[in-house]
Amino acid sequence: MPRMKPVMYKAKRSLQCVPYAREVSSIGIRGNAWTWWQSAKGRYERAGKPQVGAVLVLSKSKRLRYGHLAVVAEILNDREVLVHQANWLNRGRIHRYTPVIDVSPNNDWSSVRVWYTPGQKYGKRAYGVSGFIYPDTLEAKR
Repeated sequence: MPRMKPVMYKAKRSLQCVPYAREVSSIGIRGNAWTWWQSAKGRYERAGKPQVGAVLVLSKSKRLRYGHLAVVAEILNDREVLVHQANWLNRGRIHRYTPVIDVSPNNDWSSVRVWYTPGQKYGKRAYGVSGFIYPDTLEAKR
């Protein structure tokens, strides 16, 4: 099966990453993207490895004042995934099948680079990762 190509489009209304990730993943967390990691503690399973349907939480930084969220759509290999996200370096557009690559020295997904669709290449900056939040609640697993 051919790999899906990254695509970016304008939604009916401008979207931020948080409501988009909440809708696509069914994870019922609110608040700025960077707060999701802590908010998920005790409610959702969290870990450092990607899983289809999991929310990738990019940490708060000078560049990402509110952090960022993306939903894993496909795992390509140990160090590369495709994500769906909203408002990545633009005005509320939706990005589908965006490649994200693990650039951490220990292959632990603590640092990633994100594909820049208009330029058709990975961005130069690496972003810190808090981890992945899986969509099943801990209550549902008990």
